[in-house]
Amino acid sequence: MSIERTGVVALVAGASRGVGRGIASALSQRPGWIVYATGRTILSEDVKLPPGVRRLACDHTDDDQVRRAIERVQGEEQRLDVLVNSVWGGYEGTETEEGGKTWTAKFWEQPLERWDKMFVAGVRSAFVTSALAAPLMMATREHEGSSGSAGLIANISYWAAQHYVANAIYGASKAATDKLTRDMAHELATHRIAVVSLYPGIVRTELVCALAEKGFFDLSNSESPEFCGLVIAALQEMPAAELMKKSGGAHGVAALAQEAGVADIDGTQPAPFAPDDAPTLAM
Repeated sequence: MSIERTGVVALVAGASRGVGRGIASALSQRPGWIVYATGRTILSEDVKLPPGVRRLACDHTDDDQVRRAIERVQGEEQRLDVLVNSVWGGYEGTETEEGGKTWTAKFWEQPLERWDKMFVAGVRSAFVTSALAAPLMMATREHEGSSGSAGLIANISYWAAQHYVANAIYGASKAATDKLTRDMAHELATHRIAVVSLYPGIVRTELVCALAEKGFFDLSNSESPEFCGLVIAALQEMPAAELMKKSGGAHGVAALAQEAGVADIDGTQPAPFAPDDAPTLAM
Protein backbone atom coordinates (compact mmCIF):
# COMPACT_ATOMS: atom_id res chain seq x y z
CA MET A 1 0.00 0.00 0.00
CA SER A 2 1.38 3.39 -1.02
CA ILE A 3 0.99 6.16 1.57
CA GLU A 4 2.18 9.51 0.32
CA ARG A 5 0.35 12.20 2.26
CA THR A 6 1.24 13.72 5.61
CA GLY A 7 -0.93 15.32 8.28
CA VAL A 8 -3.65 13.71 10.38
CA VAL A 9 -6.61 11.95 8.79
CA ALA A 10 -9.57 11.23 11.06
CA LEU A 11 -12.85 9.40 10.56
CA VAL A 12 -15.73 10.19 12.93
CA ALA A 13 -18.40 7.51 12.67
CA GLY A 14 -21.82 8.72 13.77
CA ALA A 15 -21.34 12.45 13.26
CA SER A 16 -24.82 13.51 12.22
CA ARG A 17 -25.73 14.77 15.68
CA GLY A 18 -24.79 15.01 19.31
CA VAL A 19 -21.32 14.16 20.56
CA GLY A 20 -20.20 12.75 17.22
CA ARG A 21 -21.03 15.94 15.37
CA GLY A 22 -19.25 17.99 18.01
CA ILE A 23 -16.16 15.81 17.74
CA ALA A 24 -16.05 16.14 13.95
CA SER A 25 -16.44 19.92 14.24
CA ALA A 26 -13.64 20.25 16.79
CA LEU A 27 -11.19 18.01 14.93
CA SER A 28 -11.78 19.84 11.66
CA GLN A 29 -10.47 23.05 13.27
CA ARG A 30 -7.06 21.51 14.01
CA PRO A 31 -4.32 22.70 11.61
CA GLY A 32 -3.36 19.95 9.19
CA TRP A 33 -6.28 17.65 10.07
CA ILE A 34 -8.51 16.13 7.40
CA VAL A 35 -11.80 14.94 8.87
CA TYR A 36 -14.33 12.53 7.39
CA ALA A 37 -17.76 12.30 9.03
CA THR A 38 -20.25 9.49 8.51
CA GLY A 39 -23.89 8.99 9.39
CA ARG A 40 -27.19 8.01 7.86
CA THR A 41 -28.34 11.64 7.58
CA ILE A 42 -24.94 13.31 7.31
CA LEU A 43 -25.77 14.85 3.91
CA SER A 44 -28.87 16.60 5.23
CA GLU A 45 -28.87 20.40 5.30
CA ASP A 46 -29.99 20.12 8.92
CA VAL A 47 -26.61 18.64 9.89
CA LYS A 48 -24.44 21.65 10.67
CA LEU A 49 -20.73 20.93 10.22
CA PRO A 50 -17.81 23.16 9.19
CA PRO A 51 -17.34 23.34 5.41
CA GLY A 52 -14.04 21.44 5.54
CA VAL A 53 -15.56 18.25 6.94
CA ARG A 54 -15.89 15.56 4.28
CA ARG A 55 -19.28 13.92 4.62
CA LEU A 56 -19.91 10.26 3.78
CA ALA A 57 -23.44 8.93 3.93
CA CYS A 58 -23.23 5.62 5.78
CA ASP A 59 -25.61 3.39 7.71
CA HIS A 60 -23.26 1.68 10.15
CA THR A 61 -25.60 -1.28 10.52
CA ASP A 62 -24.81 -2.11 6.87
CA ASP A 63 -21.32 -3.62 6.64
CA ASP A 64 -21.01 -2.94 2.91
CA GLN A 65 -21.66 0.76 3.42
CA VAL A 66 -19.03 0.87 6.14
CA ARG A 67 -16.55 -0.90 3.88
CA ARG A 68 -17.18 1.61 1.09
CA ALA A 69 -16.63 4.50 3.48
CA ILE A 70 -13.25 3.11 4.57
CA GLU A 71 -12.31 2.45 0.95
CA ARG A 72 -13.08 6.06 0.06
CA VAL A 73 -10.81 7.34 2.83
CA GLN A 74 -8.09 4.98 1.65
CA GLY A 75 -8.52 6.01 -1.98
CA GLU A 76 -8.43 9.73 -1.28
CA GLU A 77 -5.90 9.95 1.55
CA GLN A 78 -4.03 6.60 1.59
CA ARG A 79 -3.90 6.80 5.39
CA LEU A 80 -6.00 6.88 8.55
CA ASP A 81 -4.68 8.09 11.90
CA VAL A 82 -7.75 8.53 14.11
CA LEU A 83 -11.04 6.64 14.23
CA VAL A 84 -13.86 7.78 16.52
CA ASN A 85 -16.75 5.37 17.07
CA SER A 86 -19.74 7.47 18.10
CA VAL A 87 -22.55 5.56 16.37
CA TRP A 88 -25.44 4.85 18.72
CA GLY A 89 -29.03 3.70 18.86
CA GLY A 90 -31.65 2.95 21.48
CA TYR A 91 -32.80 6.36 22.65
CA GLU A 92 -35.85 6.09 20.40
CA GLY A 93 -39.19 5.44 22.02
CA THR A 94 -38.26 6.64 25.48
CA GLU A 95 -41.77 8.04 25.89
CA THR A 96 -44.82 5.97 24.98
CA GLU A 97 -47.97 7.28 23.34
CA GLU A 98 -49.74 6.81 26.66
CA GLY A 99 -47.32 9.21 28.31
CA GLY A 100 -45.20 6.63 30.09
CA LYS A 101 -41.40 6.68 30.17
CA THR A 102 -39.44 3.58 29.22
CA TRP A 103 -35.84 4.70 29.80
CA THR A 104 -35.86 4.12 33.56
CA ALA A 105 -38.14 1.07 33.39
CA LYS A 106 -36.85 -2.11 35.02
CA PHE A 107 -35.20 -4.54 32.62
CA TRP A 108 -38.29 -6.75 32.41
CA GLU A 109 -40.36 -3.72 31.41
CA GLN A 110 -37.93 -2.43 28.78
CA PRO A 111 -38.86 -2.61 25.06
CA LEU A 112 -37.08 -5.75 23.90
CA GLU A 113 -35.94 -4.09 20.67
CA ARG A 114 -33.81 -1.65 22.70
CA TRP A 115 -31.24 -4.42 23.22
CA ASP A 116 -30.71 -4.84 19.49
CA LYS A 117 -30.59 -1.10 18.86
CA MET A 118 -27.88 -0.58 21.45
CA PHE A 119 -25.83 -3.65 20.65
CA VAL A 120 -26.18 -3.57 16.85
CA ALA A 121 -26.09 0.19 16.21
CA GLY A 122 -23.72 0.74 19.12
CA VAL A 123 -21.33 -2.07 20.06
CA ARG A 124 -21.37 -3.98 16.79
CA SER A 125 -20.89 -0.88 14.67
CA ALA A 126 -17.81 0.03 16.71
CA PHE A 127 -16.43 -3.45 16.13
CA VAL A 128 -17.16 -3.53 12.39
CA THR A 129 -15.83 -0.03 11.70
CA SER A 130 -12.67 -0.73 13.71
CA ALA A 131 -12.13 -4.10 12.03
CA LEU A 132 -12.44 -2.62 8.54
CA ALA A 133 -10.31 0.43 9.38
CA ALA A 134 -7.53 -1.40 11.25
CA PRO A 135 -5.54 -2.56 8.18
CA LEU A 136 -5.35 1.00 6.85
CA MET A 137 -4.38 2.35 10.27
CA MET A 138 -1.69 -0.31 10.66
CA ALA A 139 -0.28 0.46 7.21
CA THR A 140 -0.13 4.15 8.14
CA ARG A 141 1.93 3.42 11.25
CA GLU A 142 4.26 1.07 9.35
CA HIS A 143 4.90 3.80 6.79
CA GLU A 144 5.79 6.35 9.47
CA GLY A 145 8.18 4.03 11.29
CA SER A 146 8.89 3.75 15.00
CA SER A 147 9.53 7.47 15.43
CA GLY A 148 6.10 8.51 14.19
CA SER A 149 2.98 9.31 16.17
CA ALA A 150 0.63 6.62 17.43
CA GLY A 151 -2.72 5.90 15.85
CA LEU A 152 -5.87 6.23 17.92
CA ILE A 153 -9.26 4.53 18.07
CA ALA A 154 -11.64 6.29 20.48
CA ASN A 155 -14.84 4.48 21.46
CA ILE A 156 -17.45 6.76 23.00
CA SER A 157 -18.65 4.99 26.13
CA TYR A 158 -20.03 6.08 29.50
CA TRP A 159 -19.88 5.57 33.26
CA ALA A 160 -22.81 3.15 32.91
CA ALA A 161 -20.17 0.51 32.12
CA GLN A 162 -19.13 0.65 35.79
CA HIS A 163 -22.07 2.16 37.67
CA TYR A 164 -25.84 1.76 37.51
CA VAL A 165 -27.45 4.68 35.68
CA ALA A 166 -31.10 3.63 35.50
CA ASN A 167 -31.06 1.33 32.47
CA ALA A 168 -29.68 -2.23 32.53
CA ILE A 169 -29.41 -2.56 28.74
CA TYR A 170 -27.49 0.69 28.47
CA GLY A 171 -25.08 -0.43 31.18
CA ALA A 172 -24.49 -3.80 29.53
CA SER A 173 -23.81 -2.20 26.15
CA LYS A 174 -21.31 0.26 27.59
CA ALA A 175 -19.57 -2.51 29.54
CA ALA A 176 -19.30 -4.46 26.28
CA THR A 177 -17.82 -1.38 24.60
CA ASP A 178 -15.16 -1.11 27.31
CA LYS A 179 -14.29 -4.81 27.03
CA LEU A 180 -13.99 -4.43 23.26
CA THR A 181 -11.67 -1.47 23.87
CA ARG A 182 -9.41 -3.46 26.20
CA ASP A 183 -9.11 -6.45 23.89
CA MET A 184 -8.62 -4.41 20.72
CA ALA A 185 -5.92 -2.44 22.54
CA HIS A 186 -4.14 -5.68 23.44
CA GLU A 187 -4.15 -6.88 19.84
CA LEU A 188 -3.10 -3.51 18.36
CA ALA A 189 -0.36 -2.73 20.88
CA THR A 190 2.47 -3.99 18.66
CA HIS A 191 1.13 -1.87 15.79
CA ARG A 192 1.40 1.38 17.80
CA ILE A 193 -2.32 2.05 17.74
CA ALA A 194 -3.98 3.05 21.00
CA VAL A 195 -7.60 2.20 21.76
CA VAL A 196 -9.46 4.05 24.50
CA SER A 197 -12.99 4.33 25.84
CA LEU A 198 -14.03 7.89 26.57
CA TYR A 199 -16.66 8.89 29.12
CA PRO A 200 -18.21 12.30 28.44
CA GLY A 201 -19.96 14.12 31.27
CA ILE A 202 -23.20 16.01 30.76
CA VAL A 203 -22.91 17.14 27.15
CA ARG A 204 -25.01 19.99 25.85
CA THR A 205 -26.44 18.05 22.94
CA GLU A 206 -29.83 18.91 21.49
CA LEU A 207 -31.47 16.15 23.55
CA VAL A 208 -29.79 17.07 26.84
CA CYS A 209 -30.57 20.77 26.45
CA ALA A 210 -34.22 19.96 25.79
CA LEU A 211 -34.32 17.75 28.89
CA ALA A 212 -32.58 20.42 30.95
CA GLU A 213 -35.42 22.80 30.13
CA LYS A 214 -37.78 20.24 31.69
CA GLY A 215 -35.65 20.06 34.84
CA PHE A 216 -33.94 16.72 34.21
CA PHE A 217 -30.41 18.14 34.13
CA ASP A 218 -28.31 20.78 35.83
CA LEU A 219 -26.01 22.17 33.15
CA SER A 220 -23.72 24.05 35.55
CA ASN A 221 -20.96 21.43 35.07
CA SER A 222 -21.68 20.49 31.49
CA GLU A 223 -19.55 20.10 28.39
CA SER A 224 -19.96 21.37 24.84
CA PRO A 225 -20.33 18.70 22.13
CA GLU A 226 -16.92 19.86 20.85
CA PHE A 227 -15.13 19.25 24.18
CA CYS A 228 -14.60 15.54 23.58
CA GLY A 229 -13.09 16.33 20.17
CA LEU A 230 -10.61 18.73 21.72
CA VAL A 231 -9.51 15.98 24.11
CA ILE A 232 -9.22 13.43 21.30
CA ALA A 233 -6.96 15.83 19.40
CA ALA A 234 -4.82 16.30 22.50
CA LEU A 235 -4.48 12.53 22.87
CA GLN A 236 -3.40 12.00 19.28
CA GLU A 237 -0.92 14.86 19.44
CA MET A 238 0.87 13.63 22.56
CA PRO A 239 4.06 11.53 22.26
CA ALA A 240 3.36 7.99 21.11
CA ALA A 241 4.76 6.37 24.25
CA GLU A 242 2.54 8.55 26.45
CA LEU A 243 -0.58 7.78 24.45
CA MET A 244 0.12 4.04 24.39
CA LYS A 245 0.19 4.02 28.21
CA LYS A 246 -3.47 5.03 28.13
CA SER A 247 -4.43 2.35 25.63
CA GLY A 248 -7.03 -0.14 26.81
CA GLY A 249 -8.34 2.17 29.50
CA ALA A 250 -11.64 3.92 30.11
CA HIS A 251 -11.13 7.61 30.75
CA GLY A 252 -13.37 10.47 31.78
CA VAL A 253 -13.17 13.24 29.18
CA ALA A 254 -13.01 16.00 31.79
CA ALA A 255 -10.20 14.24 33.69
CA LEU A 256 -8.14 13.86 30.52
CA ALA A 257 -8.77 17.51 29.71
CA GLN A 258 -7.45 18.61 33.09
CA GLU A 259 -4.38 16.42 32.66
CA ALA A 260 -3.67 17.80 29.19
CA GLY A 261 -4.55 21.40 30.01
CA VAL A 262 -7.47 21.47 27.56
CA ALA A 263 -10.30 23.94 28.17
CA ASP A 264 -13.74 23.78 26.63
CA ILE A 265 -14.61 26.05 23.70
CA ASP A 266 -16.02 28.67 26.06
CA GLY A 267 -12.87 28.66 28.21
CA THR A 268 -14.42 26.71 31.09
CA GLN A 269 -12.85 23.63 32.69
CA PRO A 270 -15.59 21.05 33.41
CA ALA A 271 -14.96 19.15 36.64
CA PRO A 272 -14.44 15.38 36.32
CA PHE A 273 -17.16 13.02 37.55
CA ALA A 274 -16.39 10.25 40.00
CA PRO A 275 -18.11 6.96 39.08
CA ASP A 276 -20.62 7.23 41.92
CA ASP A 277 -21.49 10.77 40.86
CA ALA A 278 -22.12 9.98 37.21
CA PRO A 279 -25.30 11.71 36.01
CA THR A 280 -28.30 9.49 35.37
CA LEU A 281 -30.20 10.07 32.14
CA ALA A 282 -33.65 10.03 33.71
CA MET A 283 -35.74 10.28 30.57
